[in-house]
Amino acid sequence: MKNKVRIAIVGTGYFSKFHFDAWKRLKVKVVAICSLNKNEAIYFSKKFNNCPIYSNFKKMIDEIDLDFVDIIIQPKDHLKLIKIAANKNVNIICQKPFTNSYSEAVDAVNIANKNNVLLVVHENFRFQPWYQKIKTFLDKKLLGELYQVNFRMRPGDGQGKHAYVYRQPYFQKMERFLIHETAIHIIDVFRFLFGEIDSVFANLFKLNKYINGEDAGYVLFNFKNGIKGFLDGNRLSDHIAQDRRLTIGEMLIEGSNGALRLNGDGELYKRKFGSNKEVKINYKWDNKGFAGDSVFKCQRHILQHYLSGKDLYNSANDYLQNLKIEKYIYKSNSMAKMMKTY
Repeated sequence: MKNKVRIAIVGTGYFSKFHFDAWKRLKVKVVAICSLNKNEAIYFSKKFNNCPIYSNFKKMIDEIDLDFVDIIIQPKDHLKLIKIAANKNVNIICQKPFTNSYSEAVDAVNIANKNNVLLVVHENFRFQPWYQKIKTFLDKKLLGELYQVNFRMRPGDGQGKHAYVYRQPYFQKMERFLIHETAIHIIDVFRFLFGEIDSVFANLFKLNKYINGEDAGYVLFNFKNGIKGFLDGNRLSDHIAQDRRLTIGEMLIEGSNGALRLNGDGELYKRKFGSNKEVKINYKWDNKGFAGDSVFKCQRHILQHYLSGKDLYNSANDYLQNLKIEKYIYKSNSMAKMMKTY
């Protein structure tokens, strides 16, 4: 059935290569490509039987019979494209950051619901194999009563005037960056692993003068079940890893029976309470594609839902909660005041 699913892909920028590779391996029919970069569109078209290329999204939607459109562009035009696709009853997969704001995301969800089309956010972090393995540990309560989680985000790619230029240059112009573009992944992972978030407190700041948005900060999370979370983000500093974009940081989870630690190489270590020895947890994962082949697994999951009704993790309706949390993080930051001690 998969090879009968007809998909058009919008966008041929840096991250699109992971989507194209996954669709190729999933054996779906990529029947059109839309891009403002004709050379890139031609390059990817050759990988899919020289499928038609377009620069006008509406023209493509009007002319091509589609089951899905996969939107892999900057958030500024997400809502516009979602409206066009939904009005033609085409199901939609949309890259994150999902739209420009919480209010736009609500509009997008309402439009999709009105037209009875599936709208899914391409949130791939929870499909990374280390988080899937952590989930099994937590479900079995192997750490006992959970106390807190700490994530140190340290990709080390944000220094100087050329930060992000060679991969995703639009990062420099984003007015909201650390949280809206990157930490939104961690918000989703936190909800996946630890449940719903009740309240937040944030202190965000900018370290690199050559960019517009915040690139560092601290966020405290209170979960409804009593667990505490802490995000310590800094895109200028790095961490120990063969590939610092694999996990983009390190996680420590602490409970009554001990602690579980994720390092920058996707390795997991468990330490029993009262012990000074960490034990490595052996598990297998595929070191290909993006971050443990998480893009492939995300797109496979969406296909499985579409073809067989399997539960869907990342519907846009559910993803609204991530964006609501993001909204309150920025609101908390705007209201926060540092108390002087002298």
